[in-house]
Amino acid sequence: MTTASPRDRTRSHGIVQELGAAIVTGAYADRPFPVEFELAQQFQASRSVVREAVKMLTAKGLLRARPRQGTWIQAEEFWNLQDPDVLRWMLQRRFSLPLLIEFTEVRLGVEPAAAALAAVSATRTQSARIAEAIERMYAAGRGEDDSLESDIAFHSAVLKATGNRFYAQQCELIETALRFSIRQTNSYKGVSLASIEDHRRVADAIFAGDAAGAEAAMRYLVQEALGLMQSALAPNVEAEPSKSVLPFPSANQTTG
Repeated sequence: MTTASPRDRTRSHGIVQELGAAIVTGAYADRPFPVEFELAQQFQASRSVVREAVKMLTAKGLLRARPRQGTWIQAEEFWNLQDPDVLRWMLQRRFSLPLLIEFTEVRLGVEPAAAALAAVSATRTQSARIAEAIERMYAAGRGEDDSLESDIAFHSAVLKATGNRFYAQQCELIETALRFSIRQTNSYKGVSLASIEDHRRVADAIFAGDAAGAEAAMRYLVQEALGLMQSALAPNVEAEPSKSVLPFPSANQTTG
């Protein structure tokens, strides 16, 4: 059994990106998915390179090989939404606020708990990465760094600071969604940069080893974004901030 060369793997990945986007955007909605020979001709690639690309798309839930029936496109319910590529293609095909809301609801279940764990688990190096991300956000406010990249760097640094491999593996998926959601929520607020002080509260709680405070501060961040999206989805319904955005607890409050 031969191992694919780096060049072949890169070629397969490129084909995956093109075919994946085409499948998700409905390019094959009214026609059958091409057979291996046709794909090899279309991309001027070897059949082994195409075969590997099809395997990767199958692993993402977009395709299914059926004995004697060829390869078929799966219904959307079978697509792996935990795959960053699939999520990106879905958000790119036609910006979907409901999809982004669903993903932010998942973030609400992940990131506050991650912040709490980071508060008791972060190493000195991992804390330094969080501090560095905060400084980048301040620099972005001065026009010296990228506001989107610095914001993403902060959320990734918190996930990695948990020391938990499962949380760390959420970085790419959450980064993918943040590239769409951050600009949206900032535009809803009429700002170009997310609140640095709100992010700083999360960081300070982590540095202080305050798990409850870190969880509450991160929950406020994500809940605020969720509330903005929900309000934007129903512009004719008067928003009730007390329901869509949790108030940030004061120093005297405790969280349940």
